[in-house]
Amino acid sequence: MRKLLFSSLLFLAAGSVRAQYNTDRLIRVGQSALYYEDYVLSIQYFSRAIAAKPYLYEPWFGRGEAKFRLDDFVGAEADCTEAIKLNPYIPVLFELRGLCRIRQNNFKGAIADYDKTIEYEPDNKSLWYNRVLCRMEDKDYERADQDLQVMMKRWKTYSQAFSLKAELCLQQKDTIEGAKYLDKSLELNPYDGETWAVRSMISLSQSKWRDADQQLSKAIHLKPTNANYYVNRALARYNINNLRGALADYDKAIELEPNNFLAHYNRGQLRVQVGDDNRAVNDFDFIINLEPGNVMAIYNRALLRERIGNIRGAIADYTRLIEQFPNFWVGLSNRARCYRKLGMTAKAEMDEFRIFKARIDKSNGFQPRWSKSKIRNVRKRSEINFDKYNQLVVDDKANVGHEYENSYRGKVQNRKVDVDFMPMYQLSYLQYANGVKSYVASGESVDNFNKQNKKENAASHVAYSTLQITCNPKSLDEQTTKSYFAMIDSLSQIIQQSKDLRRDKDVLIQRAVAYSVVQNFYDAENDLSAYLQVDSLSSLAYWQRAVCQSMLEDYDRSQGNNQQFKDLRVLGDLDKAISLDHSNAYLYYNRANIYALQKNYSKAIADYDKAIDLDPRLAEAYYNRGLAYIYSKKTEQGIKDLSKAGELGLVDAYSAIKKYRPKAGK
Repeated sequence: MRKLLFSSLLFLAAGSVRAQYNTDRLIRVGQSALYYEDYVLSIQYFSRAIAAKPYLYEPWFGRGEAKFRLDDFVGAEADCTEAIKLNPYIPVLFELRGLCRIRQNNFKGAIADYDKTIEYEPDNKSLWYNRVLCRMEDKDYERADQDLQVMMKRWKTYSQAFSLKAELCLQQKDTIEGAKYLDKSLELNPYDGETWAVRSMISLSQSKWRDADQQLSKAIHLKPTNANYYVNRALARYNINNLRGALADYDKAIELEPNNFLAHYNRGQLRVQVGDDNRAVNDFDFIINLEPGNVMAIYNRALLRERIGNIRGAIADYTRLIEQFPNFWVGLSNRARCYRKLGMTAKAEMDEFRIFKARIDKSNGFQPRWSKSKIRNVRKRSEINFDKYNQLVVDDKANVGHEYENSYRGKVQNRKVDVDFMPMYQLSYLQYANGVKSYVASGESVDNFNKQNKKENAASHVAYSTLQITCNPKSLDEQTTKSYFAMIDSLSQIIQQSKDLRRDKDVLIQRAVAYSVVQNFYDAENDLSAYLQVDSLSSLAYWQRAVCQSMLEDYDRSQGNNQQFKDLRVLGDLDKAISLDHSNAYLYYNRANIYALQKNYSKAIADYDKAIDLDPRLAEAYYNRGLAYIYSKKTEQGIKDLSKAGELGLVDAYSAIKKYRPKAGK
């Protein structure tokens, strides 16, 4: 990317700002926002680029990717289609559109896109893999098999091809061949938890309970957070009389997935077998709240309520069943028995008369609550057969979930905490938003800047906004983003009309901070450099320029570029800022972050020490120093710092503690 001249951006009139935006710059800033997972902002930049030059495919593709990460698959597909119209020779455009179509269950359309990408990239096995999945979803087993034959021949060590071939066999009811290909896949890659789980399903279907137990244990070792693996292993353990192990597995499944139907239902059944009736009732209560019409759960709860002495509750449950199934003679018999326990003879006789009238022998209408021999059969979840009331439940259809191989998945929904160094403190107009509730970021230099500007500009035409100090600011919504773009335009007009930039120099910092808020770090850096040409003694300008340079370097680093020289520039600005404002904790913290990035943990720790000395409430400094200690093999010290960070309100610290604390027995 060519470097733009500073002067060409500094003096733009407000009316021409939108028209003269450099499109290459807009696209790159949009890509940067995409990298930082600021998808709404990314869409804003790409939309501006499209408005300026609608004939370029890059912004259409970029906006499509952002929409995909926001689960707007329809909009993403439309943008990809426009990009393809403009340049039909870029394979990744078809690949992304194919993923959009998959998410909309348009498998034929996805296949057409993968046909095109494979035409361009015939040696990309991920594309072949995705196309096979699409063909299987489309029930085109013949072509799926043809593709798999090519894959297994071309990539003899690609375990997923053999695993997918196994699944194809299973879908066609060929269990023997399916098992053979699964074993081949596991031979090539014994660390694939999903394949072990699929292999266990064959063992379960063949009543090879011990094999299933072992296979699922391996799957759980590799993927310990999959609740369904524990549910299936519990079934295997139940059938080898390991009831304690089965109960433990159901407990774990519910811990991972509190609304797991099978875990609650089957745990209720097992609790009855071990005599834990009261807690079994709780499980069936949960099931009925989840599925009020689940008659098998209602029947089980009725039996349990009667057994523990909740006769009226049992009558209520029997009544619900009888209203739905008038010929449910067992239910009538049981309800009559409950009525008699309460002395309600007339109602009991009415139920008994109904049974007699229908000529149902009472011996056929009463089943022992639990058979002495443990039943090893299971029933389908949807099956309604009261003779099987005390059997464990399995899903009607065992589905194997697949993730289509792609590089477009974001971290917007249900994102787990990444244990990494907290980001740099920076100047902003946004409120502090990093999770620390009781801490207010402030500094003397920022306060003085705000007071001076407020005083000087009180009666002037210069728009003034209060600078804030923030760390890890939140993503902007569309409306807020537009307001900052408008602010930038207004400040640009002031700069363009200024007759004395030295007098109005602080407007440059204001615009630089506004650029930073919308993640346009390129123009922010330019403004700050211009400011320093006028005032070389501003610690704020050096501070913010170091932040902008660091953010740009982080993005460039992600693209594989060497950043050693640029790191020196960042450190140089921070050194200068510290020499001008040596009591500013945030400057030492930021410099420590650069040292930590360079893996120079001793210098990083020294600067974190200084930051904490200056501000003992700086939770991020404790958090980052904790990680620096851990990466220096000083785990105990690191855990202490993380604990202090958590104490100060930085809740992410507890995730880091969990990850790095010594395990029991080690």
